[in-house]
Amino acid sequence: MSTIKNDLALFNELVEVLINEEDKNPVAERIEASKLYDAIDLSLNDGAMIDTNFKSLLKEVLISTPKTATNLFFNQLFGGRQSKAILGDLLAVMLNNSMYTYKVAGPQVGIEQEIIRQSCALIGYGPSSNGTFPTGGSMSNYMALVMGRDAKDPLCRLNGMSKPMIIYTSKESHYSNAKNASFAGIGRNNIRYIKADSKGRMLPNKLEEQILEDIENGGIPTYVNATAGTTVLGAFDPIDKIANITEKYNIWLHVDGAYCGSVIFSDKYKHLVKGVERSNSFSYNAHKMLGTPLTCSIILVNDKKHLHDSFSNDADYLYQTDGDDFNLGKTSFQCGRRNDALKFWTLWKSKGTQGLKQIVEHQFDLADVALAYIRSNPEYTLYSFDDSISVCFNYKNVDPMVLCTALYEHQITVVGFGSFEEDTFIRLVTINANNEQQDILNFFKVLENFVEKTPSLLKTAAMSV
Repeated sequence: MSTIKNDLALFNELVEVLINEEDKNPVAERIEASKLYDAIDLSLNDGAMIDTNFKSLLKEVLISTPKTATNLFFNQLFGGRQSKAILGDLLAVMLNNSMYTYKVAGPQVGIEQEIIRQSCALIGYGPSSNGTFPTGGSMSNYMALVMGRDAKDPLCRLNGMSKPMIIYTSKESHYSNAKNASFAGIGRNNIRYIKADSKGRMLPNKLEEQILEDIENGGIPTYVNATAGTTVLGAFDPIDKIANITEKYNIWLHVDGAYCGSVIFSDKYKHLVKGVERSNSFSYNAHKMLGTPLTCSIILVNDKKHLHDSFSNDADYLYQTDGDDFNLGKTSFQCGRRNDALKFWTLWKSKGTQGLKQIVEHQFDLADVALAYIRSNPEYTLYSFDDSISVCFNYKNVDPMVLCTALYEHQITVVGFGSFEEDTFIRLVTINANNEQQDILNFFKVLENFVEKTPSLLKTAAMSV
């Protein structure tokens, strides 16, 4: 009969296997999707599996899963590990509290609220501010849109949509904006995608032109989504200039900082979100720049009444003690909600705000290493700019989509590609704060060696010219 102590011992054994495997093979051996169920026994059966076979199968699953914490993973907007955050996440699993009431979460409510209070202070929100932990950046954006909709038409919560609301976002913003417009009843056809400049930043003059056109046509400008770190180029929209417009026309301003909003912890880079204190809502993901385990998303509101107005619903069977300030389910989208705050709190508490600042600034330092290397090498074409941790480039005119796919399929390194305007390029994300300068330089060495040993890539490049 298994006990929790036995299974925790097994967990420690499996973690050691995983860490040793990451050291030996930083990129997992790829299993073709069409062959997955033949390669690993993932079936669920009537009978129990004996412990030795179960352990062997778990090891096989671990070794075969893409490794997101190694120094050769540059594909996603997250990477690496922060050990104190992992400790907090493991403790949250063991505690298994739901975060909707103080009665079942106790001090964990205080932990979540302390993170929110300190985050609000960092961006300059006032004493009426508050926030919550949604399931991710997309949900943060959705909650902001719902609050913006309800602020413009409070009866919408009761009667449904009755006005032609219009929302605005950059062409380079996150794809969730389109889904969210549909979910919120506003409709995808009522999104206005505003042109961006050569660095992927929303153009405020184009925003105001579109707002005036919509007003003239009987539309109701309702919500503007500004981005702090676009998904491809890592660009920051000019929040201050956008806020001048949203204040002028009484429009909700949300700043989507899911990717790079954590610059609020850095004195050196906080200027990239200048004017954020003028927004109505702001979100950031601690599982991205700050390295906590997935997921850890925070949305903050300048005036907490909007959270209550849009998401509160009485439930006598649930909210029985302690008052609204301690019953967090009244201002969250969900009812049952896992504790995503503890892992961030253990990281923040152990390192301090200065430690989080160092994590953020180190990623920009790594990007500077990559930029310097590319700029010094004429075989590279650079599409990026300073003050971004997305480093976009091409090498020897090799097709970036072909190259990234080949690097992945041959288990060399994991890196993605992106597009901006007419260009497609490799996108190296320096978000893993465990990396050092030599890891970035090693990435380029690995890429160059692979191209040299794979002549077919150069043939592909010649054919495309």
